[in-house]
Amino acid sequence: MSVPEAVDRVLLTAAVVVIIIAGAGLLTRIWRGPSMLDRAISLDVCAALIIAGLGAKSAFARDPFYFPIMLVLAFLGFTGSVGIARFIAVRDRPALRRGADGTEGSDGRDGNDGREGEAR
Repeated sequence: MSVPEAVDRVLLTAAVVVIIIAGAGLLTRIWRGPSMLDRAISLDVCAALIIAGLGAKSAFARDPFYFPIMLVLAFLGFTGSVGIARFIAVRDRPALRRGADGTEGSDGRDGNDGREGEAR
């Protein structure tokens, strides 16, 4: 085995170890939560870890076969994150409408632009 092959083998082993450790932490976060948002974000990170594993395998084998699969997984992870963010934004909208003092309309959605008594 030549030196570049040995370096490749060591780097692949290190990448796999890091991915496995990250996966163990990820599974812990999925299992323990505490919220549904934590679990959803963990599943998004799971897609990123799968992409990283496929990328390491492709780089080691010098085979571009997995690139389209990685691209599709990245797209699915992105759309999942956007969907979760939109769901959370819609769910938390009433909280955005309340001001720090508890009054309504602090974000300008009630039609009051701060000019009291003036003609519009």
